[in-house]
Amino acid sequence: MISESRQIHRWKTREVPVGDIIVGGNNPIRIQSMTTTDTKDVEATVAQSLRLAEAGCEIIRITAPNPRAAEALKDIRKELWRHKCDAPLVADIHFLPQAAMEAVEHVEKVRVNPGNYADRKKFQIREYTDSQYNEELERLHEQFTPLVLRCKELGRTLRIGTNHGSLSDRIMNRYGDTPKGMVESAMEFIRIAESHGFQDIILSMKASNPKVMIQAYRLAVQSMMGAGMNYPLHLGVTEAGDGEDGRIKSTIGIGSLLMDGLGDTIRVSLTEDPVHEIPVAKALATRAENLWATEELQEGDLFQDLIRAKISPFEYNRHATNVLPLDMEIKLGDDQLPRVITPIQYRLEHTTQIIQEVAKLQTENKDAPAEAILLKLEGEEDLSHLDSIRQALVRAVPALVVEDSLNLLPVITSASSIVASPKVIILQKASGKNAEDLESSIQKAHQKGFALALAVEGNDLNGEIGETLRENQSKEILLTLATQQPIYNPVAEYRNLLSQINQLEIKAPIWIRNTEDTFLAPKTNESTSRLMDAALLSGALLCDGIGNAISVETSNTSDEARGLAYNILQGARSRTFKTEFVACPSCGRTLFDLETTTQKVRQHTGHLSGVTIAVMGCIVNGPGEMADADFGYVGGAPGKINLYVGKECVKTGIPEDEAVDRLIDLIKAHNLWQEPEVKLQPL
Repeated sequence: MISESRQIHRWKTREVPVGDIIVGGNNPIRIQSMTTTDTKDVEATVAQSLRLAEAGCEIIRITAPNPRAAEALKDIRKELWRHKCDAPLVADIHFLPQAAMEAVEHVEKVRVNPGNYADRKKFQIREYTDSQYNEELERLHEQFTPLVLRCKELGRTLRIGTNHGSLSDRIMNRYGDTPKGMVESAMEFIRIAESHGFQDIILSMKASNPKVMIQAYRLAVQSMMGAGMNYPLHLGVTEAGDGEDGRIKSTIGIGSLLMDGLGDTIRVSLTEDPVHEIPVAKALATRAENLWATEELQEGDLFQDLIRAKISPFEYNRHATNVLPLDMEIKLGDDQLPRVITPIQYRLEHTTQIIQEVAKLQTENKDAPAEAILLKLEGEEDLSHLDSIRQALVRAVPALVVEDSLNLLPVITSASSIVASPKVIILQKASGKNAEDLESSIQKAHQKGFALALAVEGNDLNGEIGETLRENQSKEILLTLATQQPIYNPVAEYRNLLSQINQLEIKAPIWIRNTEDTFLAPKTNESTSRLMDAALLSGALLCDGIGNAISVETSNTSDEARGLAYNILQGARSRTFKTEFVACPSCGRTLFDLETTTQKVRQHTGHLSGVTIAVMGCIVNGPGEMADADFGYVGGAPGKINLYVGKECVKTGIPEDEAVDRLIDLIKAHNLWQEPEVKLQPL
C-alpha cells in the first residue's frame, strides 16, 4: 500500500475560459488537436474539425499563417456552428501580427509563438547590450499590445506557446537554446499581457526532446510561483513522429509532467491523421486523473519526491552507481548504457525453445540485443534445466536473471556448475527477510560468482535490511521494486527507493521493471495500454537520471518486450539503437504530404543507427528543432524540398521526387551511410 506522502497532488492553476470550456483549476484535463488541412479550404477544414470533435477533441487548433487564412476562420466558425459543433477554435499564429489581429475576431483563443511573433529569426550571432535588449523588448511591447487589448475587449484567451526550435535571436544570444531561455521567452510576453491587466493566458513549453520539454515546464512553474503566477499549462512534445515512436515520446514527456501533478490541457502531436491523437491523449488524461489526489499541491511540496531523491528537477544528471560486469564487454550501472532485460515466456523445462528464442533475439536485430534474459524458477526440478540452459548459452547472452520466488538460492548455488558466461543474477524479494537471511543470500551468491537482485517493497531498506546492504555493497547487488501488488504511483516509489539508497550511501544500480501490476490505470486498448504504462514509468525515471536496466514484462512475446524496451530508451534519449526521426505533425502550413513522406524517408534511412533525421513540413520550427538532428528534410515551397546539415541549409529547391535520393547522397558525403543488411529468406 503506497504511503499518502507519495500521492500525486495537482498544482492548482487559475481558471481560464476558452469559449465555453474552462481550462485549469479543478477542471478535467482538456484534450486538444490540430487540423492538417489548408485553412483556406473551408469545406475540408470543417469536415476534419467535425471528425476531431466526434472523436473527443475538446479544443481544435487551426493554423493561420497569413491574413487570408485568418479570414477563412470566420466561415469555418460559422459552418461548425451550423453543424451544431461549438468546440472552441484556436488560431495558430507565427510571424505575422496582422494575421493574429484578423484571427482574434473569429476564434475563442489565439496561440502565438514568442520566438517568432513579429520577429523573423535570422540566426544572428551577436551580443546584446542591456540597452539593445531593452530596445528589443520595447519593440515587442509595441507589436504585441494591440493583440492583448483586442483579446481583452472580445473575451478571448491567449496561449503563449514557446517552442524549443524557434526561440528568437535575442533569447538565443542571451540564454542559448536552453529550458531557461524557453521560459524567459514566454515570460517576456506574459509581462506585457499583465501590464495591460490581461490574465486569460495558457502557457506551453514544447520541444522534440522530452528531457528538454520536461525541464522547461518545471522551470516555468518554478518561475511562475516565484512571480505569484499560476497560469494553466498546455502539455505536448512537438515533432514526436508517428507510430509507436511518436506515442512513446509523447507519453514520456506529457506523462512525466502529469506524474508531477502538472498539466491542464494536452495534445499528442503525431505525424498521422490527427484523429489518431485523441485516444492517446484521452488515455494519458485518464491515467493522471485517476492517480491525482483530491488535495491540492502546496507550494512547498512541488517536486519534493525528486528533491528527496537528490535529483534536480531542472537539469539532467544520471544517478551514480557501482558497475556490475555481465561479461567481458557488457557492464551494468553508472555511466554505462541502460541495459535491456528481456523476459522469456517459456517455462525452464522447455530448454530447446528457450535456446531457440535467445538465438532468434540475438540474430534478428543486432543493434538491439537481449543483454539479459529473465527466467522464472518454479521448483527444484527446474535446477537441472537451468544448468543446461547456462551451458548452452555460453557467450550467446551476457546474463541470465533468475526469479527465485521459492528461495532456492542455497540449492542453486550447490547444484550449479561454474560457468563464467552468462552471468547469473538471482532475483529475490526483500520483504520477509531479516538481516541474517539477506547476509546469507548475499554471501552464497558472491561465493558462486552470482549477482543478487533484490526486489524492495515500500520502506524495506529501513532498519537492518538497509544496513546489511550497506555493509555488503562491495558485492554485486541490483535493486528493483517488488511488483506483485499493484503500485499506486510507481514513479514516486522508484524515487523513494533512490532516496533510501542515498540515505544509506548504497551505490547499487537500479532495475526498472514494467509488469502487469505496475499501474492501477484502466486499460484501453491492450497493446496501447502496455506501451503507455511502460513508457510512462520507464521514460519518466530515465529522464530524471534513474535506471540502469529496464524490462517490459507485459508483452505477449519476447521480441515485442525487447523492442518496446529499446524504443523507450531511444524515446527518452537514453540510448540510440536506430535512426532517430524528428517529424512534425502535419498542419495547414505543410508543403507536402508529411505522413507518406516521413514513411518514405524512414523506409530508406531507418537502418542508420545513431543518425538523427528531421522531417519538417515547413520552416516555422524546422531549423530550430533540427538543432539535435544530423540532417533535415524541410518543405521549402510547394513540391520543393530544402536539405539541411544541422541548422545549415545546404541545398534548396530540390524536386520532391528526387529529395530522398539527394538526402542519401548528403548522408554518404558525411560518411554516415551504411548499407542496409540483406535478410536471407528461408528456403
